[in-house]
Amino acid sequence: MKAKILVLCTGNSCRSQMAEGFLKSFDSELEVFSAGVNPATVVSSKAVKVMAELGIDISANYPKNVDRFIGDEFDYVITVCDHANETCPVFTGKVKNRLHIGFEDPAEAKGTEEEVLAFYRKVRDEIKIGFRKFYNEINL
Repeated sequence: MKAKILVLCTGNSCRSQMAEGFLKSFDSELEVFSAGVNPATVVSSKAVKVMAELGIDISANYPKNVDRFIGDEFDYVITVCDHANETCPVFTGKVKNRLHIGFEDPAEAKGTEEEVLAFYRKVRDEIKIGFRKFYNEINL
């Protein structure tokens, strides 16, 4: 049985969606979900774009409220932003491991379209490295 993982962020529009996409691309047998403590209305179009550059399609994803997962059982609940880590709700289901793998928020990037996309790519690449390391550690 492969691991069941929930990736949490504040808005569930960028970082947690990218992390979910990477984990699913590493291993199709993982059960991966993402959610936000204060979900946005849509997944960031820039997050969709920079993930598509690596052949990972998250365009059908949508932000979900963490409340829908509160009673579920997870092997890992991973926060990817400080706000979600600080405001992470108490899960009534069984959570075996709670981790924080933090990343800067690409949605706060300022500048030209190309500068903003460059920042999204930087964060995307950091997420890929961070979650590849996590995946390798749980699959020793």
